[in-house]
Amino acid sequence: MPGAQPPPTIAELLHEYRTGRLTPTLVADRIADTLAARGDDGIWITALDRAQLRTRAAELESDRAARDLPLYGVPFAVKDSIDVAGLPTTCACPEYAFVPDSTAPVVELLLAAGAMLVGKTNLDQFATGLNGTRTPYGIPENVHGGDLVPGGSSSGSALAVATGQVPFAVATDTAGSGRVPAALNGVLGFKPSRGLLSTVGLVPACRSLDCMSLMAGTVEDVRRVFDVVSAVDRGDPWSRPRQRRHADRPRIGLPAAAELEFLGDEPMRRAHEAARTALPDLGEVTAVPLHPFLRAGELLYQGPWVAERVVEFGGFLDAHPGAAHPVVAGIIDGGREYRATDVFRAEYRLQELRAEVARLWEDVDVVVLPTIPTTFTVAEVLADPVTTNTALGLYTHCGNLLDLCAAAVPAGLTDDGRPCSLMVLGPALADDVVLEVAARLRGELPVTVLPPPGPATTVVVVGHHLSGQPRNGELTGRGGVLLETTTTSTDYRLLSIANALPGDLAVPALLHCPGDGAPIEVELWQLPSAELPELLAGLPDVLALGRVRLADGRTVPGLIGDAAAVVGSATRPVTDITDSGGWRRHLTRSLLALPVP
Repeated sequence: MPGAQPPPTIAELLHEYRTGRLTPTLVADRIADTLAARGDDGIWITALDRAQLRTRAAELESDRAARDLPLYGVPFAVKDSIDVAGLPTTCACPEYAFVPDSTAPVVELLLAAGAMLVGKTNLDQFATGLNGTRTPYGIPENVHGGDLVPGGSSSGSALAVATGQVPFAVATDTAGSGRVPAALNGVLGFKPSRGLLSTVGLVPACRSLDCMSLMAGTVEDVRRVFDVVSAVDRGDPWSRPRQRRHADRPRIGLPAAAELEFLGDEPMRRAHEAARTALPDLGEVTAVPLHPFLRAGELLYQGPWVAERVVEFGGFLDAHPGAAHPVVAGIIDGGREYRATDVFRAEYRLQELRAEVARLWEDVDVVVLPTIPTTFTVAEVLADPVTTNTALGLYTHCGNLLDLCAAAVPAGLTDDGRPCSLMVLGPALADDVVLEVAARLRGELPVTVLPPPGPATTVVVVGHHLSGQPRNGELTGRGGVLLETTTTSTDYRLLSIANALPGDLAVPALLHCPGDGAPIEVELWQLPSAELPELLAGLPDVLALGRVRLADGRTVPGLIGDAAAVVGSATRPVTDITDSGGWRRHLTRSLLALPVP
């Protein structure tokens, strides 16, 4: 049995680096030792060797500026349906494998933030399955033992985190492929709203519903990674910007216990009912119906969306008979039976259900359901692969069809030692509210809702001090709390000043230009007033404290460009990046600039 072994959190790892007790090279060696000791246990399809891990560690250690990156030296895993240049993408089918020459933008953002890739993880072939058994690379063993299936399709990503090998992993979640294995192995599985994470570089399973997802040991680690990878990508037609919403006392929708289905698993029912008892302490609980979520979920595999898998893999199956797992091939071939009229009938029904669920969000902020209704052993799944797989997705199948975001949150064990998990669902773009509720369920202190003690000052930040950016620690380390994300009035321009920090780093600077500007994205942070002088003392000389007018008319102290320093010079050229609308979008545009067809 692999055995659950919580990895160090990202914050713990960064602290060890700052104090000198660890270095990326030491961490790389530990990972290499662990991989060698574990052998081929079905978690990884391609893992970097010691030399490759050490090379990446040395790159980070040699760059002084890298030490301030938000994920400096943090190891991570990537599901093997996501491209990494130079490494095979197999989708758990050797005959399908290819070596891409480019890296998925989500992975690029993680690497740019200082993270260390360990390798690519096992999955149900072609991301078609929720059980983890449909792979020629070995069935990974559930950390809870008992011959339980590991869940899928992102089995390896969940186990890389659950066994303590990496603090976080990138997975996918079209029908529950991230949430189900997270639930079965006791980790946090987060499915963002579709479009917040670029799907460029992901081999599609069901392209109109595909979604990158994240797994970690804590909600705070998910939030840190989400801050790095949530970015608009012009190359992804489904891409859309994140909206940072918050709910100090969320309204929680909860179906009646009698409505919930556990398929005869009474220990799971008891565990779930016990976990539900904490919900009234977290917010206002309101009864909601369960049926629209279940009816929508039924459309996924009992409707024409299966035909989308034919679009991606049908030609391969025709050209390579016998290459695919027989259950996977059968599911994909089943999609050939649908006609255009079936698609429209299903769309009409889905729209009715979407409208019904949309009305629920007028009264609640989130809905809490079980993530899984029961568990199965490997033998049970192999004996009846379709029925058992459908059961595992009972509550997760609806997520992308209804355009929801969701988090699978560990909720203890049944009285016979199997994992229980709660799923927090929210409407599209309510991701931060979902994560706040998940954090409260886990007993983590949600840093975004706790004010600092004593007198406090609200400060506007625009660049390196934003969440997930290199100098954000200068705020969080001084007790800063994120209040909201908003924009300035239309009287500001955003400049990028080259060579303004050691390492030739550019600094973004906000400049007040009445009548000649645009709204610029900013964050409002609350900081203990006693900490403000120390923050200002550490600013680069091109920044100063001034007053910033926001879009709603408020005027708030903020970090702005020093007018005398931003005029530019031969050594510090200035670039106007106002049209990007904000520093994050400028970085995304620079990193992810792709030709538009």
